[in-house]
Amino acid sequence: MAPDCEVEGSIAAPIDMHGLRGKLTPDAPLAKLVWFKSGGRADWLFEPADLDDLRLFLERLGGNLPVMALGLGSNLIVRDGGVPGVVVKLGKPFADIEVGDDHTLTCGAGAHGILVASTARDAGIAGVEFMRGIPGTVGGFVRMNGGAYGREVSDVLIDCDVILPGGQFVTLPAADLRYSYRHSVLPDGAVVVRARFRGEPGDPEIIGAKMDEIAEARENSQPLRTKTGGSTFKNPPGRKAWELVDAAGCRGLKMGGAQVSEKHTNFLINIDNATSADIEGLGEEVKRRVYANSGVELEWEIQRVGRP
Repeated sequence: MAPDCEVEGSIAAPIDMHGLRGKLTPDAPLAKLVWFKSGGRADWLFEPADLDDLRLFLERLGGNLPVMALGLGSNLIVRDGGVPGVVVKLGKPFADIEVGDDHTLTCGAGAHGILVASTARDAGIAGVEFMRGIPGTVGGFVRMNGGAYGREVSDVLIDCDVILPGGQFVTLPAADLRYSYRHSVLPDGAVVVRARFRGEPGDPEIIGAKMDEIAEARENSQPLRTKTGGSTFKNPPGRKAWELVDAAGCRGLKMGGAQVSEKHTNFLINIDNATSADIEGLGEEVKRRVYANSGVELEWEIQRVGRP
């Protein structure tokens, strides 16, 4: 018989945890789990042992509490008041990748973009090199139609396995996600657990060289070695967000411990113990200045979650 799920402390769990094998933590700090290293706590943090464990947990939860999946914690501002309900952290049990005979990759939602691209390279599968340039995991890519360097997930996704808020397991073809720029119609609380991508035959050396180019371009242009969240704003049609931010005089602009990166103005960075309110407030000020300068209303690309 499987041991029951570990629940820290003496706080009553929100559901019957008998037979569950993951780890459930109440009032769990999230700052250490996100790239900005800021923000509040989750009411509950669940780290499932595997897919079956997650399915049972969400089935028992029955949609009675909000659920948010968390991968690497890039592209995310967790507000200082914390996240209500349950945050599901998809770790190593969800990071597997299988290579198919037809130039396909079946990837767990916790698999890092670098690992997906490297696995494809080694198998002689071209077309997913761009994932080398996206900071994050497959689950986030699929939900947000992640992209970089001219390609995005909608170009290569076949389908994905998703657990809906009530615990129902479904496989959704790419067309059902109705992708647009950095957006899908996946409902809140749905957890992507696996995705299948289709590439094409390629030469591992050529694929590797392209990945190296992407890595070098990121290193040279982005503040990768700082506490950041990735690209802050979506590129408006026909425009570059960073150019609009720069033209509005926001390069190096600070609010509290947060700053607009001087290396790449579409990145916000935590330079001095910034709160999430500092970071989000700085982003809103940038939006205001850009609109005043150019008449363009920037849209957030970074997800902002939780209570103010």
